[in-house]
Amino acid sequence: MKSEPAEFSIDDLAARPGQIEHWDGVRNYQARNMIRDQMKVGDGLLFYHSNCATPGIVGQAEICREAYPDFTAFDPGHPHYDAASSLESPRWLMVDVRFVRKFRRTITLAELKERPELAGLALIRRGNRLSVMPVTAAQWRFILSLE
Repeated sequence: MKSEPAEFSIDDLAARPGQIEHWDGVRNYQARNMIRDQMKVGDGLLFYHSNCATPGIVGQAEICREAYPDFTAFDPGHPHYDAASSLESPRWLMVDVRFVRKFRRTITLAELKERPELAGLALIRRGNRLSVMPVTAAQWRFILSLE
């Protein structure tokens, strides 16, 4: 899962009560479908900082609550408001995530791109701008070995 550290960083997650926060604001149908259909309690996630001086994977978290309506879509004063979404028919979903650990170092995007073992990683595919994307078990293990 990608987040801009100026908006919400791994340190922000670690500082939350219980080290838990909802992951709101996903406004892409493909990412929404992954949240809805694939994310289960206990699933691990790699926390990626994007749109910063050194983009990369900075830590781990886990899903601690499965998909539920993203309430930010219902608030006209919120930047993630969507007039077409309603309580009766929510268009957007979110999950709750729990901090697991911050890595000793950032595993940079440049480093990930250099590794042939990660050639199929969605994150390094050209044009991929999704904030939520799958990682295979083999990719997960390899990425953790880079720390």
